[in-house]
Amino acid sequence: MKKVIHPANERGNANHGWLQANHSFSFASYYNPAKMNFGVLRVLNDDTVAPGMGFGTHPHDNMEIITIPTEGALAHKDSMGNEEVIYSGDIQVMSAGTGIQHSEYNASKVAAVKLFQIWIIPNQQNVTPRYQQITLNPADSLNQLQQIVSPKQDEAGVWIHQNAWMHIANFTEDKSVNYTVKNKGNGAYVLAINGEATIDTTVLHTRDAIGIWEAEEFVIHAKAGARILVIDVPMSW
Repeated sequence: MKKVIHPANERGNANHGWLQANHSFSFASYYNPAKMNFGVLRVLNDDTVAPGMGFGTHPHDNMEIITIPTEGALAHKDSMGNEEVIYSGDIQVMSAGTGIQHSEYNASKVAAVKLFQIWIIPNQQNVTPRYQQITLNPADSLNQLQQIVSPKQDEAGVWIHQNAWMHIANFTEDKSVNYTVKNKGNGAYVLAINGEATIDTTVLHTRDAIGIWEAEEFVIHAKAGARILVIDVPMSW
């Protein structure tokens, strides 16, 4: 097993007033040559957007963009004609492909919205852009790993153009869960969204992360109150 540890307090940070952003990997004005990506996981941003504020219309192409609100609601509008609100408990994916423009604003005028935005490099270039949004069943993540992203249209969660999977778990009791890496050549990036968990000998606290590769499986020892995100991605492309 090989691993890299990313403590929460070593992430990039940007304070734009209306936006508080933490970057696990180099993004915008934050540049760290040691933190460019984890395999095809290119971006993991932890954002808090002030009431009524947001990201104006801007373009993307050839990227799988996954948005997971953790508090509040995010209003989405794009050049494909989609106009939706994404709530905590939902997950959204955009396959930017040949090109898409979109905007994202806090849907509330009184409460902040908190979200993770994740970019994964696709295994196909210039695909037809697509949008997908679903509401997750919280019971499926209770003290177990719930699949929320996969490369297959007929599996649970949303799907993307990459041999990558994502799982989320919410623990109400101390518990150990085994995770088997999906494909040979994949690695897993594990983020403690909240609480405490131990992987191998590494203890993670809120917003700490560990990247693991050259391992077929590992055990997550989670404390009650922990919320864990696992991002399973190819390490090369």
